[in-house]
Amino acid sequence: MQPARRSSLIAQVTELLRQEILDGRWPVGTRIPTEPELTELTGTGRNTVREGVQALVHAGMLERRQGSGTFVIAASDLGGTLGKYFADAHERDILELRQALDTTAAALAAKRRDDSDIADMLRLLEIRRLAWNDDDTRAIDADVELHRAIVVASHNTVYLEFYDSLLPVIEHGIRARTAKSGDTFHQEHADLVHAVIDGDSERAARSARCFFSDLLAEIPE
Repeated sequence: MQPARRSSLIAQVTELLRQEILDGRWPVGTRIPTEPELTELTGTGRNTVREGVQALVHAGMLERRQGSGTFVIAASDLGGTLGKYFADAHERDILELRQALDTTAAALAAKRRDDSDIADMLRLLEIRRLAWNDDDTRAIDADVELHRAIVVASHNTVYLEFYDSLLPVIEHGIRARTAKSGDTFHQEHADLVHAVIDGDSERAARSARCFFSDLLAEIPE
């Protein structure tokens, strides 16, 4: 990150922070550097950094979490706007959208996944399994990361940005449904990952679709 020039400091700092997100150096779901660290990185004062961060919070790209820090929740202003819209959407509408997105992403990932994608999916599958069996609070995070990794493996950047705008709503829905049922779905997730690894698009799409069929049947039209 290059230090900001003296003119229009707040606007420049906001753009510097935005660029870190756009360039992928601060991926969706990660915590950005602390205020003192950002002050040093940008060569500006705390108030300027605070205003720059707040501008991206208003844009829907960042979220402040009490006691945890500030996290990236969208990779663009558009993603932030979509995220706010999805937050107020009906549960059935979100599930139907997710079913379409996850099913298509799984089919594409089966065709396009590379060795790095395969390693990530297997790693996250195991993290999810261990966290769930240990009743670890990170189990839901691992679940969300695993489904996102399959979208990453589709190698469609527009698809990924749109999916990222849904992540807060996806996480909320998974937490709510898990609290009700307590199901682990270990085998279903393993089937999905291995269908993608095997390059079987039809089986991958079918495995992705299975997560939503029963849920949608429970929700009135």
